[in-house]
Amino acid sequence: MRVVVIGAGVGGLALAAGLVERGIGVEVHEKDERLHTGGAGVGLYPNGVAALNELGVAVDDLGRPIDVMETRDPEGRPALNIDVARISEHFGFVARTVPRRALLDRLHHRLPEGALHLGRECVGVRLHADGTASAVFSDGTRSTGDVVVGADGAGSVVRAQLLGEDPPAMGRWASWQGLSTLDSPRAGGRVASLTQGRQGICGIMPAGNGLVHWWFDVRWRRGLPVTDDPVPVLRELFSSWNDPDVRAVLEQIESSQTRFFPHLNTRVRGRWGQDNTTLLGDAAHIFPPATAQGANQALEDAWALVTALGDSGARADPAWALRRYEEVRHRPAAVASFASSLNGVQRIRLPRLPVRGLRDLPGNTATRWFGGYLSAVSNVLTGQRP
Repeated sequence: MRVVVIGAGVGGLALAAGLVERGIGVEVHEKDERLHTGGAGVGLYPNGVAALNELGVAVDDLGRPIDVMETRDPEGRPALNIDVARISEHFGFVARTVPRRALLDRLHHRLPEGALHLGRECVGVRLHADGTASAVFSDGTRSTGDVVVGADGAGSVVRAQLLGEDPPAMGRWASWQGLSTLDSPRAGGRVASLTQGRQGICGIMPAGNGLVHWWFDVRWRRGLPVTDDPVPVLRELFSSWNDPDVRAVLEQIESSQTRFFPHLNTRVRGRWGQDNTTLLGDAAHIFPPATAQGANQALEDAWALVTALGDSGARADPAWALRRYEEVRHRPAAVASFASSLNGVQRIRLPRLPVRGLRDLPGNTATRWFGGYLSAVSNVLTGQRP
């Protein structure tokens, strides 16, 4: 079997690494001339770490473990704690924050030489009568495989062609985020914080080696101009906040370290492709980052797709394997999208969701709720295989 992957983000590279681990031929095509090293940090929760482990990729030496997720008011007073360490112990996989560039580098180095092709912009997909499919590139060339996977992100060309959908809708929030060295005890700790107030939300997560992954969520609407120098704007907007960690971030960050990310959303369809094609990650189901499941759901997709394609029946009928993958992944991805899109989640409340807390998980209500939520959005933790 030969698999053609469009997009070299976390999901596309994880899929490729897992396929290589199982002896399946794969090539990855990325439109940019180099791998993306931005995107600040990635919060890996037990489901994402478990998926990477199943794909043969260890991350125990990357980033910084997270033991507690603490919500605060603008004065820095704790309002609610999630015992992430207890959840990690329950599932057997430690939550951690890692620099995105370190994760991409780890995944890239799992691929054989020549598997990654940069500067290859996909402009379409072709389905063939013999059951194969081709990715067509802007230079007129094409790459044909038994399977083509669109892992090309929010503006997915593959999704637009296969599903005929418009670009993702923009929500009422956007984020400024970055990865910075922070002169604060928070950088060397294992506590992540979410400070919320009328002006928005600030998240801070230690990411190892003195780095913190930080972000500011602010209300937004389509059409507002995006400044090239956001730090003075953020300092003014959050000037009344006295949380010492938020103030430390605002004092030390630079605009050159800061990137803008609008909160986008797509409807999670029950079917993600046609014949021998499918989608993965943001191309299939982009949603706001409120519950930090974007990368984790992409990793869940990668694990499930590798599992489906590794089935003995997949070689005879790859399209059958792809539909099995989509069927298994649809509901967890839809729950993650639903929860992450709620305004109530943006305000750090516990919404009524179609999930149940883990009764055998000791701890406060928030801890049990979040443990139940992870179960509801995960195939790998609950053993639901394609």
